[in-house]
Amino acid sequence: MMAALSPAPRPGSTDRAREFAFSAADHRTISALVYDEVGILLPDGKAQLVYGRLAPRVRACGLTSVADYIALIGNDAGERACAIDALTTNHTSFFRESHHFDDFGTRLWPALSARLAKGGRVRLWSAACSSGEEPYTWLMAALGSNRPEAQRVLGGDLRMLATDVSASVLKTARDGRYSKATLATVPSALRAAWVQGSGDTLTIDPMLRDAIAFRPLNLLGEWPIKGRFDAIFCRNVMIYFDEPTKARLQSRLADRLDVGGMLYIGHSERLVGDVAQRFECVGRTAYLKVSA
Repeated sequence: MMAALSPAPRPGSTDRAREFAFSAADHRTISALVYDEVGILLPDGKAQLVYGRLAPRVRACGLTSVADYIALIGNDAGERACAIDALTTNHTSFFRESHHFDDFGTRLWPALSARLAKGGRVRLWSAACSSGEEPYTWLMAALGSNRPEAQRVLGGDLRMLATDVSASVLKTARDGRYSKATLATVPSALRAAWVQGSGDTLTIDPMLRDAIAFRPLNLLGEWPIKGRFDAIFCRNVMIYFDEPTKARLQSRLADRLDVGGMLYIGHSERLVGDVAQRFECVGRTAYLKVSA
């Protein structure tokens, strides 16, 4: 039986005929759900994007309308997680906004590596890590291409946490398997040290993979995190949030940083509200925490 089609578009509308019924009310319901769950804004102009990402899930569930799918995810937590996953944007790349890794390497890493050599602890957090390119880049840039020295450093009390709300991208991150084209932005010396295999699909070295704890985490939910970090990367996720949500998240991130620690955010993001008083801007979207 053919699935129902949405009404024909009005003259001048950019909507196309769709496989599944999808109304403006459906879009508003989905937008409210996503905002409540993960804080992402999906205004009316994103309706076609929302439909395009949810249609495969509607089809996979054997349904004939987005309204039926909305009813399903209201009672099925697993499928609701799939919907959130589908609606989450996960664009990233190796050495994206590389000035942040350069800043960390010159500003913090010498003191942190010296601390490790003396038996101290170092804690790093890649929040909204997507498919893993950011945390792998971070470690590669800090450790360099000297594997024996890197092994010594990784043998100390160094822990990197990498989190994301999307289960699918976390699987990619844990597997550490990327196309040759994706890894092309990694400098050749680091690629030789930390990337294995041949052909079109390559793998991050297990020594590097094992140094990162990839965990699911909703930045707007509860954080099972007790300690503080020496540096946090939380880049290019707050562009999807409204100002109150940004302010709450930035305050929580500040609470999880040690004084003297660094917060790195995306190139089009800024600190908002009172939290800015707790930081000093020391570079392009690079912030040093100066007060509790």
